[in-house]
Amino acid sequence: MGKITGFLEFDRKIEAYAPVEERIKHYKEFTQPLEEKELKNQGARCMDCGIPFCHSGCPLGNLIPDFNDAVYKAKWDKASEILHSTNNFPEFTGRLCPAPCEEACVLGINEDPVTIENIEKNIAETAFEKGWIVARPPETRTGKKVAVVGSGPSGLAAAQQLNRAGHTVTVFERDEKPGGLLRYGIPDFKMEKSIIDRRLRVLEDEGIEFKCGVHVGKDIKGEELKNDFDAIVLCGGATVRRNLPIEGADLKGVVQAMDFLPQNNRRVDGVKDFENEIMATGKDVVVIGGGDTGSDCIGTSIRHGATSVSNFEIMPMATADRPKGQPWPFWPMRLRTSSSHKEGAERFFSISTKRFVGDEDGNLTGLITSEVEWVREPGKAMVLKEVEGTEKEWKCELALLALGFTGSEMTIAEQLGLEADARSNIKATESDYKTNVPGVFAAGDQRRGQSLIVWAISEGRQAAYHVDTYLMGESELPLKGEGDLPRV
Repeated sequence: MGKITGFLEFDRKIEAYAPVEERIKHYKEFTQPLEEKELKNQGARCMDCGIPFCHSGCPLGNLIPDFNDAVYKAKWDKASEILHSTNNFPEFTGRLCPAPCEEACVLGINEDPVTIENIEKNIAETAFEKGWIVARPPETRTGKKVAVVGSGPSGLAAAQQLNRAGHTVTVFERDEKPGGLLRYGIPDFKMEKSIIDRRLRVLEDEGIEFKCGVHVGKDIKGEELKNDFDAIVLCGGATVRRNLPIEGADLKGVVQAMDFLPQNNRRVDGVKDFENEIMATGKDVVVIGGGDTGSDCIGTSIRHGATSVSNFEIMPMATADRPKGQPWPFWPMRLRTSSSHKEGAERFFSISTKRFVGDEDGNLTGLITSEVEWVREPGKAMVLKEVEGTEKEWKCELALLALGFTGSEMTIAEQLGLEADARSNIKATESDYKTNVPGVFAAGDQRRGQSLIVWAISEGRQAAYHVDTYLMGESELPLKGEGDLPRV
């Protein structure tokens, strides 16, 4: 695959970023694409490694060496067919995936891995530019109707696969536009929303109906869905936010990240009036939480014109290299620095927020922290302990809580009588994605909990196979890693 000596001849190269002083003035994407010659060289680095361990890292089972080889040979149309055979939306994953495939790359054992994610993005962009991605409605319809609840990546993937099988698919979305967290959680500087709209036009032209502003479980009851559709696929997100139950958490200025980010995305989309506008302009901002959501809050706050942005992480600072006990090809918990981190935020590790401080009007003015350490006691799990004498007060007018999610809203599940697992997710296994109620399936975050976009797409595709089998007795839809080359 690729050029036999490519990994010896070419170094890893990824897209550069526009200078910080330029990119923080707007919300557009700011990566600078590589020239086609350089992309071919990157594809050439893919080794004929015998066993492509990158497959083990990819939840979709993408045929990575195959499309790398096609890019190296400048066969972009073939690369697009191969990539789309396993991934409905490579333009999403090519921008937003943390690339577990690259951590499993054989070249990555002792060299820099192949730039799989960036190659994937450029395949998708080339396919759109050349007009290869067009609506392909099914030739015949089965007469079966399927309701997909949620229009995030899992819902969109399930809808497209089921539509390809010939079923009539209706997607219900409670927000005003489809896309889920792709639209209202991911900032535009990481993915402009025209990227979503471009793909949605294809899905609509293929015959999928979208009903937005419809909150299933409230506007439409579960029994009504069961009566109107032959099958239901629940693909809602993990939207129940984790709180920080400490003194002062109710002060004005203590804000959930998923109130802050969606509002700003709507602002960028042209919405002007908000009942409770949240702005970081001229404020000392503290982002509590070190994951991707925290990083997105940092980049957004800087673009607002925050006076300062600090990022607190309760875990110790990870190493840049693979930690001991996390060998290749497993996903390593290493230190990751995003483009937003590089825009002016200061990061603090092993720090815990003890209480928020406010004025007499109930406005946040600061917070109190202490340093912490994780201690392993014999025969017990790691225990978090405060380091004595490290208490500190910080000036802060806006604290953004980016602490992850504890599950999904269960209104529709309760109405349908669905069982939940111990983590408050809808109970359904990867073997068939069926719930305890016949004809009702679950996929994505609502089934597995908060996870990656690539996992959501994979789950939507797999669930579609089992829904199709339930409706028709068998299915010709592909399972994980099975190419479906005629269907681009």
